[in-house]
Amino acid sequence: MKKNDIVIQRIQTLFLFLVLPVNIGFVFTPMFSHAMQDPSGWLSNGLIAALLFSMVLSLYTIFLFRNRPNQMRWVKRSMLFQVIAIGMVIGIFFTVGRLGPGLLNEALSVALPAAGLILQYLALHFIDKDEKLVQSMDRIR
Repeated sequence: MKKNDIVIQRIQTLFLFLVLPVNIGFVFTPMFSHAMQDPSGWLSNGLIAALLFSMVLSLYTIFLFRNRPNQMRWVKRSMLFQVIAIGMVIGIFFTVGRLGPGLLNEALSVALPAAGLILQYLALHFIDKDEKLVQSMDRIR
């Protein structure tokens, strides 16, 4: 086994990588279309920036597998941008207006950024679990 093989063997790597297609998939939803119709442009630019920062940081943290405490800090920062994106999406959802069955696609669109946050949380949980395992092994030595 090579040194770099360990990156693929950890489940948190999969969770962090899955944030990318989830956030990219959000671009093809009705909520993203509503965000792009913002006349001032700050909402659409902010949403795109928050999603991009979250994706880039999630991808970056995959390669920090040798330093788990640092990796956890960066996952938390990535989660912050994901929460910002979710807040913007929920704000757009409530400004769309027409509540009811016609809003089902928009409601499902909100689930994608939330799924990204859940994936980041799961990655954080498993990184923490690995760190605790290593610490317990160090105590045994």
